[in-house]
Amino acid sequence: MTPFAYVRTSDPNSAIGRVAQRTGAAFIAGGTDLLQLLQEGVEAATELVDINGIGFDDVSETVDGVRIGAMARLADVADDPLIRERYPVVSEALSETASPQVRNMATIGGNLLQRTRCLYFRDIVTPCNKREPGTGCPAQDGQNRINAILGGSDHCIAAYPGDLAVALVAVDAEVMVAGPTGERTIRMEELHRLPGETPDIETVLTPGDLITAIWIPLSAAGRRSGYLKVRDRASFEWALASAAVSLGLDGDHILEARIVVGGVATKPWRLRHVEDMLVDKRLDRELARSAGTLAAEGAAPRAGNAFKVPLLCKTVERALVRVGGLV
Repeated sequence: MTPFAYVRTSDPNSAIGRVAQRTGAAFIAGGTDLLQLLQEGVEAATELVDINGIGFDDVSETVDGVRIGAMARLADVADDPLIRERYPVVSEALSETASPQVRNMATIGGNLLQRTRCLYFRDIVTPCNKREPGTGCPAQDGQNRINAILGGSDHCIAAYPGDLAVALVAVDAEVMVAGPTGERTIRMEELHRLPGETPDIETVLTPGDLITAIWIPLSAAGRRSGYLKVRDRASFEWALASAAVSLGLDGDHILEARIVVGGVATKPWRLRHVEDMLVDKRLDRELARSAGTLAAEGAAPRAGNAFKVPLLCKTVERALVRVGGLV
């Protein structure tokens, strides 16, 4: 591990200033992903700015929605009565994340920014465009079982590993950010970038930007929602495929739909073409099956992850069946 300075602060503006002005400085809160990356040499830091004392750790009701502080721990948000009642897809996604120990330590903001689990990114002796731009992407023809089938490029097919971000896109969430130039709001759907030719640039955040909260609109609370995660083992495992479903229903008639998938794409992946197919239809098993079949449209699988195509289709179908009460 490269030596680094360590600073604690309870002032968010001070933290933002330090990270913005010092090359190699980074925020640390729960540290559940960052510390691993530092230990393994995947990332290096000149200074870690501990922001555990800055606040932003509550869940509060607003006139038009719910605000989740970015420093809130995953376990606390998953168990919050307001989240469980209004946005079950978020609570379920958090409950499916990592292990109880990690959920008690990791923060909401940090979880959104976790790095990929691609084998080549995590192994510093192999080339990786995401870790070292211009060195290549051996996953294209190598060990790519856990990699993306949607949203990839010739430069990177690393899958985004998180659960929470997938669920937040499904409820039209927005990310509140404070930075060197002031405060701004980013749609959750737009936080993460496609790899394109610059896979090392993963989000639209800039140095010194600090996620302070997540806001979920009240309108999403009126929809029926749920999260389904398929993985190799029952706990502490990343998704091979997941689906966050949020449906506005009048009886069994679909008024609006959000279908977002994870584990199969380079970012939380919204299936707008599936949503369009569902709206104004009667939800039944046949429609769920048709939606599942359509979910993999545009997929570009490799030899090792071709199984994700039918897996994605079945995951979307099962999620719709569950949320629609068709079980």
